[in-house]
Amino acid sequence: MNAPGFAVLGLDHLVLRVTDMERAIAFYRDVLGGQEERRLDQLALVQIRLGRSLIDLVDAARGIGGGEPPSGPERANMHHFCLRIEPFDAVPLRRHLEAHGIAWDEPAERYGADGHGPSIYIRDPDGNQVELKGPPHRRVP
Repeated sequence: MNAPGFAVLGLDHLVLRVTDMERAIAFYRDVLGGQEERRLDQLALVQIRLGRSLIDLVDAARGIGGGEPPSGPERANMHHFCLRIEPFDAVPLRRHLEAHGIAWDEPAERYGADGHGPSIYIRDPDGNQVELKGPPHRRVP
């Protein structure tokens, strides 16, 4: 197999089509702790910084790929994306999510880029599934 000549360093950004921009901004800012980095009104796009990565929120009706907006998980643009968080303390995490009216599942050990560790799934206001993943208990060999 030929090496591609480059190395993937991590998630740079992803683009989500959203039906209510202010509601989406509030979720990624208030629930997940992101910071609004910039707005490109001509593209109906707002970029939210989460750690080293960006989440680009695009108005589904008028932005990039505009047209019919998504309507629930069955029409989502992706299955889920995963944000690595630390610390992963289930009790305060659940309290925080509940304070924002966010449903969550029970923590489970799942495999990710760093190895096996705890994670939970939540959904953003447009039905996109977000995995919040803690530090690994068992590292990748």
